[in-house]
Amino acid sequence: MNPQVGIIMGSDSDLNVMQAAADILTELGVTYELTVVSAHRTPLRMVEYATKARERGLKVIIAGAGGAAHLPGMVASLTPLPVIGVPVKSSNSIDGWDSILSILQMPNGIPVATVALNAAKNAGILAASVIGAFDTAIGEKVASYKKSLETEVLKKADKLKKEGWQNQFDQ
Repeated sequence: MNPQVGIIMGSDSDLNVMQAAADILTELGVTYELTVVSAHRTPLRMVEYATKARERGLKVIIAGAGGAAHLPGMVASLTPLPVIGVPVKSSNSIDGWDSILSILQMPNGIPVATVALNAAKNAGILAASVIGAFDTAIGEKVASYKKSLETEVLKKADKLKKEGWQNQFDQ
């Protein structure tokens, strides 16, 4: 099956963060491709990737970038597909704020959905949610995943209560 989501990053040093998007997409049954596309070092590759993404069958692009973090916004300016930006705290980053603000502060007309610093897993969940809005099977997997989060939290709350930690909420 052709990939539905493109996961791109400015450098392979971002893979340790972006792997989480690939992992959750696999868990949710969403096909994806993953590659390096640098806005600054390979601008023509970026243009080709973004302009051909839709015709190749992609439905969403997740773009991770650190530092100046131009990749998500530049890709969004070149494709009609939804782009989810993942700010990456890189070695040349100003504590990640430069990446966050570069991706978050897009001009009107070029939206980029932005997740938290290094939150590629959330980008994967968001991409699956977008696809799940039109694909019932994927939508059900996303719903089931979110339900499992609730179950996990309730188990932890119950464990704390059984171990003797008291709070007024659970009385």
